[in-house]
Amino acid sequence: MRTSARSLIGLVALVAGTALVNAGWGEWQARRLGAEVAESARAGDIEMLSSVSCAYCNWARAWFSEHRVPFRECFIERDADCAARFAALQGFGTPLLMVRGERQVGFNPARVAEALR
Repeated sequence: MRTSARSLIGLVALVAGTALVNAGWGEWQARRLGAEVAESARAGDIEMLSSVSCAYCNWARAWFSEHRVPFRECFIERDADCAARFAALQGFGTPLLMVRGERQVGFNPARVAEALR
C-alpha cells in the first residue's frame, strides 16, 4: 500500500513538473515571438482594420501594445474610409490586417512574424 501511494505521489509530481515546464516554454516562445515582431516591424508595416465589438481586435491591440509593435488601426464603424478599404479588401471578418501588403484575416502573431521576415 505504501509503495502504491509513493508511486501515485511520484506520478502526480511528474505530471505537475511537466505542466510547469510546458507553461514556461510557451511563455518563453511568446516573448521571443513578440521581440522578433517588435524588432522587424516599422511604422506603416502593419495596419489593422478593426470592429468596435471585436474581441480578437482587442487581443491583437493588447498584444501589439505589450510588445511595443508599431501599428495603425482604424474602426470600420467609425471611419468611412476604413469601411471602404475593408470592403475593397473583401473583408469578411475582423481584425483584417495588412502586413507589408499581405492580407491577413484574424490575428495570429506567428503569421504576422512570417510576413515581416
